[in-house]
Amino acid sequence: MSDPFTLTLSCPERPGIVHAVTSFLFAHGCDIVEHQQFDDPARGQLFLRTEFVCTEATDADRLAEGFQAVADDFGMTYQMAGGKKQRVLVLVSKLGHCLNDLIFRWRAGSLGAELVAVVSNHEDLRPMAEAAGLPFVHVPVTPVTRREAEARLLELVDEHRADLVVLARYMQILSDETSAALHGRAINIHHSFLPGFKGAKPYHQAFDRGVKLVGATAHYVTADLDEGPIIEQEVIRIDHTYDPRGLATVGQDAEALALSRAVRWHSERRVLLNGNSTVVFR
Repeated sequence: MSDPFTLTLSCPERPGIVHAVTSFLFAHGCDIVEHQQFDDPARGQLFLRTEFVCTEATDADRLAEGFQAVADDFGMTYQMAGGKKQRVLVLVSKLGHCLNDLIFRWRAGSLGAELVAVVSNHEDLRPMAEAAGLPFVHVPVTPVTRREAEARLLELVDEHRADLVVLARYMQILSDETSAALHGRAINIHHSFLPGFKGAKPYHQAFDRGVKLVGATAHYVTADLDEGPIIEQEVIRIDHTYDPRGLATVGQDAEALALSRAVRWHSERRVLLNGNSTVVFR
């Protein structure tokens, strides 16, 4: 029996799609172990994720080649993937709560992905990364060197064969060109006060306004700052007893939770883009 394969797809809704998929898998000696689908009536689209194993030795490329005829018939956008874990490159600045959480889940085997390197515009988190056995690369960023720094970042993505880039409180704005180069494979995390409390000290702004909910949003990176398709959000209720420091602590917890879920779901190929939104098969 093979390691699990995963087929994800989207296409215009019409009868016979699931039958075509399951018939293909049956004909190739494959057994479905998990299947989820979503019919979006507003957009007339079907989204599907099927995890399966095969009785005979094969690989994802061979299966994808055979599936192409089915995909062409139904106008499918699809991906056929093997069971190899996604390789994740993490971008950080000075705050380490998200990196620490990702490292913990990676080492515990619950992240669903492999961390391969940490890149930062500061040296602060080098000890944390290197203590976990991860390569740490310092890439300073200034207004003058921004273009060179982003070119180096993309080189590091290639060098480490990273499938996913995670901005774990990386306090730099990626250019439109770099955002496009990482389309669909870069995840960012930020507090969920946006667009209400922009700029510095959002938790102080929230405290001044008497906010009762603190949250975080994990989303794909796009050229539109902090407006990419949302993968996950976490919300924690608070009250008047929380000062700005307490709010920030709760916010960091929310950020770590939302980000780790987004990384795991993406790495397990449970997230499909749906226009400016997402379909997440949990």
